[in-house]
Amino acid sequence: MSSRSINKVVLLGNLTRDPELKYTPNGTAVCTFGLATNRSWTTADGQTKDDVQYHRVVAWQKLAELCGKLLVKGSKVYLEGRIAYRDYMDKNNQQKFITEIILDDFILLSSSKKYQKTEESEDDKPTEKGKKDEEEKDEDTAAPEGKADDESEEEEKEEESNNQEKEKDDEEDVNPDDIPF
Repeated sequence: MSSRSINKVVLLGNLTRDPELKYTPNGTAVCTFGLATNRSWTTADGQTKDDVQYHRVVAWQKLAELCGKLLVKGSKVYLEGRIAYRDYMDKNNQQKFITEIILDDFILLSSSKKYQKTEESEDDKPTEKGKKDEEEKDEDTAAPEGKADDESEEEEKEEESNNQEKEKDDEEDVNPDDIPF
């Protein structure tokens, strides 16, 4: 029986830059981003010291697409993966070494600013139906003939509730099957 080994990395830190989502020629998604982890300690003479480590993180396939959608610079993220070392030749024909964390799973601990901006911009923009409703109100401020004010108010409330239900459906664009748990 062979001996077991493990290559597991657990990090908790902040993104140093926005994720960069690309696709390989055969269509596989790959996302890279930087993560900073901080460490502080007190020396024997009472001084507080800080140290920052920067990590290059690489995600593949569905996980890469999720990272591209949900993560932004500054996001606090818990991640699990494995460490990988590789080398390559640069343009000057010098050998370079690189250390990467290959992502297996992550948990977003801070709310995504990218997702919040998308929601806010959609809420600020009036929908086509909203534009039509505003135009009709401008043209005709009085209630239409043959309808009481109460009836028109009830209809407006029904339309608003229908619009709110549609907006709630539109907001949930992340497929639960895509979440890597």
